[in-house]
Amino acid sequence: MALTLLIFLLVYVAMGFGKLPGFKVDRTGAAVVGALAMMVAGSISSKAAWDSIDYASVGMLFGLMVVSSAFVVSGFYGWTAARVALLPVSAPALLAVLVGVGGGLSALLTNDVVVVAMTPLLVSLTLARGLNPVPFLLAFCFAANTGSAGTLIGSPQNMIAAQQLGLSFNGFLSIAGLPALASLPLVWGIVALIYRGRWTLPQGAGVPSADPAPAPVKLDRVETAKAGLVTVFVVAAFIFSDWPRELIALGAAGVLLINRQIASRDLLAHIDGDLLLLIMGLFVVNAAMAATGLPQELLSGMRAMGLNLDDPLSLYLVGGALSNIVGNNPAVMLLIPFLTPGADAEALGAALALGTGFSSNLIVFGSLAGIIVVEQAAACGVRISFGEFARAGVPVTLACMAMAAGWILLIAA
Repeated sequence: MALTLLIFLLVYVAMGFGKLPGFKVDRTGAAVVGALAMMVAGSISSKAAWDSIDYASVGMLFGLMVVSSAFVVSGFYGWTAARVALLPVSAPALLAVLVGVGGGLSALLTNDVVVVAMTPLLVSLTLARGLNPVPFLLAFCFAANTGSAGTLIGSPQNMIAAQQLGLSFNGFLSIAGLPALASLPLVWGIVALIYRGRWTLPQGAGVPSADPAPAPVKLDRVETAKAGLVTVFVVAAFIFSDWPRELIALGAAGVLLINRQIASRDLLAHIDGDLLLLIMGLFVVNAAMAATGLPQELLSGMRAMGLNLDDPLSLYLVGGALSNIVGNNPAVMLLIPFLTPGADAEALGAALALGTGFSSNLIVFGSLAGIIVVEQAAACGVRISFGEFARAGVPVTLACMAMAAGWILLIAA
């Protein structure tokens, strides 16, 4: 048991720090090595390890990643970023449009893919307009995180929660959709207030003073239309059919991979294989830890102290706090096995999605989207420090969390 606990703690230390201290082992590597170590140590058998992986969740996530990557290779994301950033509007109005686009796209497509595809272009286009790219990147990132919380296909943690709790698309949307939508004007208002009077390029602040206008983005209208039709079918099937969601997503991926114009390897190149491996590794690590009985004892102690994870508000707060320690996907995977949802399944799923989605804007490392924006901006010569991110992220998080807590209290009453 001691060795199992040690492996578990080391894996989640890596989740929190982004890598295992002293080693070049990132989160994915730690999850994979941890799963292997659990099997070698005898903490879980190889058969139990394979059985612990929720292939339905992994399959749905993979399928929807392929759907989202179809929009990348068709040029849709780049074209959208260009059209939005070049609108002849004021800086606050442009910020509002970006918040709406970021939140809307992330609710229907995997938010991390949206951020990866659009961040470099947003940097180039805002610089070409003589604008300070930082507030636009931060608002886009914040909106992608909060907007994605509104649907069960908006982010990987939502998909995991939905599959594990057996949530319907409509039920999830009816509870999480409204607060996710309400978060977008909060994001816009707070970022606009913080950066008022600082819309243009600051001098000597580590931001390039000039940037050439980016080349026009080519949009393949046929492939974009095809991806759009497939997406409409997927959402409609989720809403109106009882087909297994993983089969719907995988079927959609298969349709898009059979293509005469775009090579399948180009679509698969945009799949986040590291995330898929991380999730599978954590399923094994968590199952091995659960077999010791220690998590159940801890949960009983928490209930004795008055903290009940089956209460939506408690789960919302715990999920939000935990996601900023180990990351939103690991947080959901840690909490899900210990929930007994019953009739409150949709409320609990929404509480998890809103808690992990809204709290992830607090600091850079609170979400993969935040890390992507900061790292890709740095690669383009734009530095967003930890303090700069938190200066906007903390008030955005507090406002959105307070709003959603009120909503959860209302629906739980």
